[in-house]
Amino acid sequence: MPRLDETRRKVEDGVRLSREEGVALLRDADLLELGALADTVRWRKHPEAVVTYIIDRNINYTNVCNAQCAFCAFYRDLPSKEGYLLSKPQLAQKIEETIALGGRQILLQGGLHPDLGIEYYEELFRWMKASYPIWIHGLSPAEVQHIVRVSKLSLEETLRRLMAAGLDSIPGGGAEILSDRVRKIIGIAKGSTSEWLEVMETAHRLGMRTTATMMFGHKETLADRVEHLDRLRDLQDDAIRNAGSAAAGFTAFICWTFQPDHTAMSDISPAGSFEYLKTQAIVGRKCYGKTPTAHLQDPWLMSYDLFPMDTLAFKRRFIREAIDREYLILFEHDPRVSAGYIRENAKGQRFVEQVL
Repeated sequence: MPRLDETRRKVEDGVRLSREEGVALLRDADLLELGALADTVRWRKHPEAVVTYIIDRNINYTNVCNAQCAFCAFYRDLPSKEGYLLSKPQLAQKIEETIALGGRQILLQGGLHPDLGIEYYEELFRWMKASYPIWIHGLSPAEVQHIVRVSKLSLEETLRRLMAAGLDSIPGGGAEILSDRVRKIIGIAKGSTSEWLEVMETAHRLGMRTTATMMFGHKETLADRVEHLDRLRDLQDDAIRNAGSAAAGFTAFICWTFQPDHTAMSDISPAGSFEYLKTQAIVGRKCYGKTPTAHLQDPWLMSYDLFPMDTLAFKRRFIREAIDREYLILFEHDPRVSAGYIRENAKGQRFVEQVL
């Protein structure tokens, strides 16, 4: 069993941690100690003392999904009266509202709609690019694999066509926990671990940047979380090695806790803030080590009980990704948080004001 004092020294010296050491830190280390270790690494990697963010909008273009994962409260069957597919006028309104508030990116994700093939997405992306000066961060790996199956194309051809149509980057949605054992337990029906990794590896090889995610606090063990991080770290190593540059692969990592309400797994008690902060801190230590790679992004949408600035000591550097005087982060499906302004005071200090 790894000794915590030895693990602490490795963190302070910038040495990568083993899987066993990552589990030991999650299991045994004190929360504030983990935060201090994470903060040490943050300042070593980013001594410029800048925290960045982006203004974007999450648009779920359809909730129709044939995967029907047990942990999901979003999907609807195709015959359901609650199922929808946004029209262009509806999308246009949302995009224009975002741009009017300083937004520069649309995170476009949805369900696995059985009737949507690659032609739908090509036409949609071309229309978005021709109409608006917006970055399209869209289609989770599960959606990409779904397009592959519906359109009977290879994965590489699918990605090349989507990129040519205007897709700029791919979000990491659907990773959940990259362990097929856990994915089977929680009823993930939208793809295997290898399929998620395959989309990201292919995208990286084609020069596209992506983000990585993890949803925890359900049926996984601490070892499963660390295994997830190992898989991401290996993929990032490959991307950097193949590109010959640190500017490759994942741009950011986002983790959040499982939200059990209105799902088939509502008997699970939500993970608390301490568990979230410990996991976020260990991500910076275990997953990235010495590799110059992705930043950690705060999933404000999923962490209502945490004030983003309070979590910076736990390695967070992004609240999304951009800098300017005042911006608005928009949330599509959250009755509790309508918006949050990021402002700059007279001393040049940036802060977040949550509007309920």
